[in-house]
Amino acid sequence: MELIYTRIGEHTIEVQCQSTMILNWMCNNFLITQPPKVTPHIRLQLSEGYGEAFVDYEVKISTEANKICYRRADYFIEAEHDYRSATIAVYNELALKHAWMNLYSSYLVHVGWGLLIHSSCVVDHDKAYLFAGYSGAGKSTAAKLSYPRELLSDEATIVKITSSHVTVFDSPFRSELSRTGSKEISPLAGIYLLKQARTNHVASLSQSDAFLHLMDKVFYWTHRPDETIRILQMLRQMVRSISISELQFQKNNTFWELIS
Repeated sequence: MELIYTRIGEHTIEVQCQSTMILNWMCNNFLITQPPKVTPHIRLQLSEGYGEAFVDYEVKISTEANKICYRRADYFIEAEHDYRSATIAVYNELALKHAWMNLYSSYLVHVGWGLLIHSSCVVDHDKAYLFAGYSGAGKSTAAKLSYPRELLSDEATIVKITSSHVTVFDSPFRSELSRTGSKEISPLAGIYLLKQARTNHVASLSQSDAFLHLMDKVFYWTHRPDETIRILQMLRQMVRSISISELQFQKNNTFWELIS
């Protein structure tokens, strides 16, 4: 059984595993660190050999005693209610990534630290810009067209939300684009909801419209009303703090002229 440590956002995670597939995936996608001097925020046991290949995104949630379970065709999570200890069994690498996102997002919401948002995020002049939208809107396209700007995420953006700051962290939950620089954290300067178009155009959104557009962009599997309320509170704080606009963009990098 191998014991490794990684860090996501501001959180240290201890991982026990004996699967070569899982260990290789972790080393290729996550920052592997030295053992921390303090207690890890999360302790995980990971294994493979569960279920079948991806069927759909439906996750069944059940609770019992002090445990909460998330079950999908290709992964199974059993966690303590505070998410500080969990076991994850997966079918393959895709299931492993999605299970990680499920657990980490649930932990962020539970502790009220921040949100995992379905988006890409790019750093320009030490400020982060988040690109969100429905499937096919162009999140990965906008990220690719932003090169050589540094990329913090191309699928799931890690956003810390406080009463005074909104900050983005480098995300290991990537779809197709690798890390392009050394930046690990940047203040969030703007959020852009994407639409591909024949011309570039930016239109500011009201806080209420922005709030509604972002609600379904959060990676979260609803099961407790109090945690749903916590998500809404963090989203409300974010739209009050950050400029949010609709960005209609051509499929080239000229849209940056409207941003930076």
